[in-house]
Amino acid sequence: MKQTEFIKFLNVIEKLKCNTRHSWTSTGRRESVAEHSWRLAIMAMLCRDEYPSLDIDKVIKMCLIHDLGEAITGDIPSFYKTESHENEEEKAIDKIISMLPAPYNSEFESLFAEIEKKATDEGRCTIVINRLKIAIFAQYCIKNPRYTLVLSRISSLSCDKTI
Repeated sequence: MKQTEFIKFLNVIEKLKCNTRHSWTSTGRRESVAEHSWRLAIMAMLCRDEYPSLDIDKVIKMCLIHDLGEAITGDIPSFYKTESHENEEEKAIDKIISMLPAPYNSEFESLFAEIEKKATDEGRCTIVINRLKIAIFAQYCIKNPRYTLVLSRISSLSCDKTI
């Protein structure tokens, strides 16, 4: 990868550190998209012993990149996300991936496809870890009354979606 491509890509994804999510940290500040992805990656690492048949390194990669599109679109909570939002995020992901040379672009495309299509155990595991993080945050909110509004929004999430 050329230095200019590398720097240009990093400049775009740096926005993941700036863009905040609909969830908060334990100190009451809004969580960044980058912090969210980092926590998912750590959660995946800790699943290695429980799921020895999974390629956990691949799951970690998926956790790290699953919200790359939000560097362009920002975070849209799943309970507000429309088909139009989904399309915008997909276009943003394509734009970001197109900045990468081979073989990185193909690897990122493949990882996203596995998540999107729920085509592999690793893709499904990434989705489950993402949802588990929401459940863990909800438990934190239950124990901390100042997060009552957040908890009401979390409880409005559809649990009918299949994994």
